[in-house]
Amino acid sequence: MTDAHDNLTFREMLASGRFHYGAEVVSTRGISAPGERSKLVELGEALAADRRIGWVSITDNPGGNPMLPADWIAQKLAAHRGRVVIHLACKDLNRNGLESAAWRYAQEGFDNILAMTGDYPVTSYGGLARPVFDLDSVSLIALLKAMNDGLEVPKPNGKLERLPKTNFYIGCAVSPFKRYERELMPQYFKLARKVHCGAQWVISQLGYDMRKFYELKLFMEWARVQAPLIGNVYVLNKTVAGLFHKNKIPGCVVSDKLHELVEKYAAGPDKGRAFFLELAAKQLAVFKGMGFAGGYLGGIHKAEVFGQVIEMAEKFGANDWKTFAKEIQFPKPDEFYLFEQNPETGLGDITQLNRTYRESLLHPPKSPHANLAYRLTRQVHAIAFTPGKGMFPSLQKFYARLEKNGDNLASRALHAIERVSKEMSFGCKDCGDCSLPDTAYLCPRASCSKTGRNGPCGGSADGRCELDDKECLWARAYERLKCYGEAGHMLDGPAVFYNAKLEGTSSWANTFLGRDHHRAAPVKTEK
Repeated sequence: MTDAHDNLTFREMLASGRFHYGAEVVSTRGISAPGERSKLVELGEALAADRRIGWVSITDNPGGNPMLPADWIAQKLAAHRGRVVIHLACKDLNRNGLESAAWRYAQEGFDNILAMTGDYPVTSYGGLARPVFDLDSVSLIALLKAMNDGLEVPKPNGKLERLPKTNFYIGCAVSPFKRYERELMPQYFKLARKVHCGAQWVISQLGYDMRKFYELKLFMEWARVQAPLIGNVYVLNKTVAGLFHKNKIPGCVVSDKLHELVEKYAAGPDKGRAFFLELAAKQLAVFKGMGFAGGYLGGIHKAEVFGQVIEMAEKFGANDWKTFAKEIQFPKPDEFYLFEQNPETGLGDITQLNRTYRESLLHPPKSPHANLAYRLTRQVHAIAFTPGKGMFPSLQKFYARLEKNGDNLASRALHAIERVSKEMSFGCKDCGDCSLPDTAYLCPRASCSKTGRNGPCGGSADGRCELDDKECLWARAYERLKCYGEAGHMLDGPAVFYNAKLEGTSSWANTFLGRDHHRAAPVKTEK
């Protein structure tokens, strides 16, 4: 039995080379009755005291609902702060609010942060709340990394001050449970970007296909993405399985085949409880056998049941996980896998890239998303908006002279032309800090519900947005870029931060004058 209480912090556990178990505490909406002790705190304390459980992880407004903040619950477990993970999502706070929350966590000694974009709001008082999404998971990770390095901020006198370094252990999430190549590969590429930007550990989203879990591990090895990997397990019941099956909980997948099995067992005398607990225990055993750093257990509301599932997982034989790995494979029809299946293990084979995918890299297929308008836009960008090439130096000097001479009439006229042409072509929202070149010329403000500029969120299903009102921008971008052999590098580079100061100004001028996130070198004008 793995014993987590040998004075290891969460960070030390994942570096120990041994398998550890984590437990999820889901915050709730509302407060306890007067004189009644919080059941959430009781659960957290019981889990923290259980020697079988390595860490306790606390959610941040899951499912897009307003709930008790994660750090309030964490404070009640302050004696175990090194073993507490706080989720931090971007949907409710702008970057100032996120930084402020991070300073509070650091000051209080809570260093383990799971950085996420977050679910789109679904319920709110007096009508649906407008989500924030000023940052996404990638840019939040970059912010936390900058705080670890010693954040530089301007002082009132204009000089830069380096703030004390934080010690965050930054985590990120990834979903391998995507049905189509155009949806899955951007998830993998975004994972690599997250680690490049500062993520130090990885946890998977929820699904019930051990081949996909293993493939995630293989991808990280294949792409040389180095970080401890945690497998995610949720104890199902009939109601939750139905929600997962209908895509009501973003990023959580239950296929038709598994849902039929759930319905069958849920009709039994125990309502499927024994089946659901055993399924979770088997998943934990498979994670341990596969060499994951840990298993994360959720969907349970009683501390003793967490222990029951862990005990069950530990009692399996040393090689039983191999049988379970073949048994727990509930993909959707036509599921895409990056690696070919090994017939002996039933899992992926790192030496055998998906044959169809490999062939498509050599001979990229045509896509309706790579239409004539897209091809023309690429040509225009290559000619006019590529720093140092084509017309860019001349246009850079032209815009510099306009600004120097204070020619407001000409500037306003050019901005009007830009605004109308880009609105007609891309649905442009005149943000002033254009990400069209980052997103295969699909405006993130117009085509992504979360305005994501750094890659796809985990909430899409079957290639469609979490809100199911449009195709995922990043799936479309992937297909466009693949036609040109560029998909593999679609999410390279540092995190993109949108500058709200540029809202309503000319993105052309901001690009040529080096004011936007592309940061072209400013031109020197004649005196």
